[in-house]
Amino acid sequence: MIHAAFNQGDINHITGDIHFVALFLKKKKTILTVHDIGSVLNKTGIKHKILRYFWFTMPFARVQYITVISEFTKQEILENFTLDPEKISVIPDCVSAKISYSEKSFNTEKPNILQIGTKANKNLENLIPALEGISCKLTIIGKLSEKQTALLKTHEIDYENRFNLPFLVLLDTYKQADIVTFISTYEGFGVPILEAQASGRPVITSNLSPMKEVAGEGALLVNPENPEEITSAFNQLISDAELRKDLIEKGLENVKKYSAKSVADQYYKLYQEIDYANNS
Repeated sequence: MIHAAFNQGDINHITGDIHFVALFLKKKKTILTVHDIGSVLNKTGIKHKILRYFWFTMPFARVQYITVISEFTKQEILENFTLDPEKISVIPDCVSAKISYSEKSFNTEKPNILQIGTKANKNLENLIPALEGISCKLTIIGKLSEKQTALLKTHEIDYENRFNLPFLVLLDTYKQADIVTFISTYEGFGVPILEAQASGRPVITSNLSPMKEVAGEGALLVNPENPEEITSAFNQLISDAELRKDLIEKGLENVKKYSAKSVADQYYKLYQEIDYANNS
C-alpha cells in the first residue's frame, strides 16, 4: 500500500488481488478491475466481513471506475453492493495472440477430452460419472484431490493428470485434445472456452452465465448438474462429425470479438475518459 501511494501515475489501474490499495490512491485517477465476487460469497462470519469490506466495499468507494469481465459479474456486484451501475463498465478478458488454429484428425475410437481445473466449481464430480462407459482418455489440468482420484477409479476412467504447466505447454495440450470440456458451476468469465475455440477444438460448456455468453454459438451447452445430459453431449459430439465442424467454425468466429486489440481498445477509451476528466 505504501509502495502504491508513492508510485502513482496519471492513471492507476488495479487488476490483481490487491483491491485494498485503492485506499492510498487518488480516487479520480484510479480504476479497479473485478473478475468475480465468488470469494466473498463463499465466506461466512468474520472472514466474510473482512473480505467484503477491504476487497470490495471500501475499494468500490475509492475508485472512479470499476471494470468487470462479464455482464454476469456486473449484475452480481449490483445485487450485493450499493453502487451506481454507470460506474461499472464491462470489458471482457482477451484470448492470447499466441494461440492459433491447429488442425487435428478427430479420434473417434478414443477421443482425448481435456478438462481445465479441479476446484469445486470446475465440476469434476459430475463430469467423471458422466464419462463412465464412454471410450475416452480424460486429461485433467490441475491437482486432483484424494476424493477426485478415488472417483476416477470407481468409474474406471482412463485419465492423465497434469499441473503447474508453462503457458506454451498448456497451449500444446489444447492442440492434443479432441474435445474441451468446461462445465463449471460458477465462473466470472471462462477463458478456457476461448482458448479451446481459438485452437480449433469443439467445446462443451455450461448453460449458465457467463459461460454461455462467452461461448456464443461455438459450444454445446449442458446443465452442469445433470450427468445424463453431459453424457448425451459427449456421445453427440463423438458421433457427429458435422456438428464438430460447425462448432469449430462458429468458435473461430466467436473468438474474434475477444482479440487483445479489441479489449485493449476498450481500456484505452476508458483511460482517455479519466485523462480528459482530470485535465478539463
